[in-house]
Amino acid sequence: MITIGRLARYAGVTIKAVRHYHRVGLLAEPGRDHSGYRRYTARDAVDLVKIRTLAEAGVPLARVKELLVAGEEEFAAAVSEIDEALRRREEEIRLARERVVRLRAGNSLFVTSEVASMLETLRDMGVSERGVRVEHEVWVLMRTVAPDEAAVWLADKVDALADPEFRQIYLAHDEAFDYAPDDPRLPALAARTAAWLARRPEVPAADPEISALALEAAGASSPAWDALRR
Repeated sequence: MITIGRLARYAGVTIKAVRHYHRVGLLAEPGRDHSGYRRYTARDAVDLVKIRTLAEAGVPLARVKELLVAGEEEFAAAVSEIDEALRRREEEIRLARERVVRLRAGNSLFVTSEVASMLETLRDMGVSERGVRVEHEVWVLMRTVAPDEAAVWLADKVDALADPEFRQIYLAHDEAFDYAPDDPRLPALAARTAAWLARRPEVPAADPEISALALEAAGASSPAWDALRR
């Protein structure tokens, strides 16, 4: 007869694991001797090794019991099913790790690589971190709420940023955030912006509600910007 300590050692598991397998019904509770100690047999040791092997292979404990008594064909089919589930989980983990790597590089986790590249362009231009943050929040929302339109808007934004005139206008808007709403520079900036937009091909207008939500999320509220939008 075998004690629980020896059984665990033979099977390469801990005593705690043996007791857990008892609790979940994977390993039958053995009889006890006159002193009240559990006494295991060689059959228990073999069963425990099988349980440990299946668990280490990634088989969920909820399915281990059925595999222990399955026929050859049933076992093979179940293993194939479990392997496919593990393959899907492996792909999910791979994608999650890619997102973590992107997160280390900044907030690009929440936007596409194309948007992240555009945000870097803004930084290189000298746009304030507040301005970059506002853009980031806008694209986080657009990607979720209007993904098809977002692709069109992004292409237009990237094209616009290739225009030196637009870059100057964009930087002027970024600087105007801190202006008073009656600043005499605002009308000229609004007229310059309108003239530039008039020369551009039409694209679907961005949803003003999304833009407003993004500004709120980024903590970017400016009376001067409100005046420019009017």
